[in-house]
Amino acid sequence: MSDSNTISGLQLRSLITKGGELQLSLAKVDLPEPGPDQVLVKIEATPINPSDLGLLLGPADLSTVKSSGSGPDLKVTAKVPAASLPLLATRLDESMPVGNEGAGTVVKAGSSDAAQALKGKTVSMIGGAMYAQYRLLKAVECQPLPAGTTAAEGASWFVNPLTALGMTETMKREGHKALVHTAAASNLGQMLNKICNEDGIGLVNIVRSPAQAKILKDIGAKHVVDSSAPSFVDDLVQALVETGATIAFDAIGGGKLASQILAAMEVAINKTATAYNRYGSSVHKQVYIYGSLDTGPVELARSYGMAWGVGGWLLTPFLQKIGRPDQIRLRERVANSLKTTFASRYTQTVSLQEALDPKNIAAYAKRATGEKFLINPSKG
Repeated sequence: MSDSNTISGLQLRSLITKGGELQLSLAKVDLPEPGPDQVLVKIEATPINPSDLGLLLGPADLSTVKSSGSGPDLKVTAKVPAASLPLLATRLDESMPVGNEGAGTVVKAGSSDAAQALKGKTVSMIGGAMYAQYRLLKAVECQPLPAGTTAAEGASWFVNPLTALGMTETMKREGHKALVHTAAASNLGQMLNKICNEDGIGLVNIVRSPAQAKILKDIGAKHVVDSSAPSFVDDLVQALVETGATIAFDAIGGGKLASQILAAMEVAINKTATAYNRYGSSVHKQVYIYGSLDTGPVELARSYGMAWGVGGWLLTPFLQKIGRPDQIRLRERVANSLKTTFASRYTQTVSLQEALDPKNIAAYAKRATGEKFLINPSKG
């Protein structure tokens, strides 16, 4: 405490220097009294999502990680390849807070009705800087959690659930009837299966191992194809024939997978074609890349006519495009099903200091399916 009106707390910061060094540290931050439309939240749970790792670790070479100090003075460094620095120009030498989403208890509230209504409530939040003990933000950026929902249950309420819902919404808005998802055994992929089962939407899941296929089949996934199997292409075409999927969301990014999906869609469409068209089918086939598990180039071997597209898809621009009423509709669906459809499971809960332990960094940086870390900044 700095004075009677100010709360101090630790905040995890990431800095990349112009000299090519990543520096992770804990900064002491003073938080003033909330303004009329603001609330102060004590953060009790915040997930480490793949979307957080880009800001947290950047392109650092994690084989060079070094740790010094302890407690609030803990500091971690790693080397960043010189070739990556021009791509990071706008963040060099700037200490940046990390963490897209989280949940906790509102401990102070501003004078507005919206802010006062949240006082003492457990809420989920967006707005960045969540790897911290406290967060001051607008009341509108908070989602009150249903009674009996813990901060840990509500921490992953935004990124994965709304991305999964955004995929089915995009599918409908662009005139497709079924979809394909890659790296499908992830937390997000499991949510997407539950949504599609609830809403009667055809979904083709592409996974990378028999173990991942089992995860999905155990929760009721109907169409699962394993890209490591010799029969992958044939299995994919068959699943596309059965579902009629003509839009895909790809978490892999680099390599040949996007092209393979488009080619398989074209083959599936042509199985029901009644006449030959030298320009390929007129049915539009779309792959949206929303992740970068493979950071290499996207390789397109054009064997699927001229009615196709490959583009990027991100949650925030999508939400901005659909407008506030539809955002609220999706948010409320998530809040009401956090223990079921949108439940997240974590393999480890760590403190802010433990999040900077080199062993834990190595574990969550792998982005391994079935391994998800939760930070509890209030944990000692």
